[in-house]
Amino acid sequence: MRHAAAAPVALFSGHYVNIRAPRASDTIAAQLRETGLVTVDGLYSRQNILALASWLMAVTPHPHSAPDGLTLIRDTGSHSRRAGFAGLGSGDLQAHTERSGIPRPPRLMLLVCLRPAPVGGDVLLVDGRDVHARLVHSCREAAIAFSQPRTAYFGSGTGHATQVITIHADGRISIRLRQDGLARWSPNAQPYLPRLRGAITDSRHRITLQAGQGYLVDNHRWLHARTRFSGDRQFLRALGEPHFSLPEGFNPLPSAAPLAKTTRRCRT
Repeated sequence: MRHAAAAPVALFSGHYVNIRAPRASDTIAAQLRETGLVTVDGLYSRQNILALASWLMAVTPHPHSAPDGLTLIRDTGSHSRRAGFAGLGSGDLQAHTERSGIPRPPRLMLLVCLRPAPVGGDVLLVDGRDVHARLVHSCREAAIAFSQPRTAYFGSGTGHATQVITIHADGRISIRLRQDGLARWSPNAQPYLPRLRGAITDSRHRITLQAGQGYLVDNHRWLHARTRFSGDRQFLRALGEPHFSLPEGFNPLPSAAPLAKTTRRCRT
């Protein structure tokens, strides 16, 4: 059995909720409101995973999902070179929001390991709250550029014009991103992509999941990615809308003041 390094174990254990404990759904809802991330275990079958997903959310279909709404994530051997299909290959998968190219991406994503890869395939999780704060601190101009409407277009011809950082009327923030061949950028945002990628790299957490382990994220806050792998790695994914109240977005870190126009230039 493979063992994750100390930091990944800490991230998994620090967000772990026992789904068999009394009032587990209340605990999960509260933790999603606070941190946007819950880790779980004991899910060894499709039936177990679907039962948990249906308990927590109204499962929404994906173009690649089965009739029950779950999508098997594995290397199909035929999709990896097609734009937008990197998740069905074995290469590195860059940090992204699930279904970024539709008007409103699903709020929750549950991803569970059925079979880990013998080599590689670690999960990379990125808290958008940290990415936002790093951008504000390192290059406020970049944070402002990525918050301007319609500075990104995610998806194919039926994609969606949007922005990476959405600031809601109450000051809360949502994050949306993709970084593959189906992401296009306005001239105002393009120069700051290295800053954004650097903030993502500095905010990454790596987790090595074993069979039966998984995580549930607020898809409007956390980005997720994967390292390249070899072998028959298999995960199941569910997307959907929560059965409980979940305020839109997240409160920025206190040190990341509200964005406003600035005349200071930062090097890109």
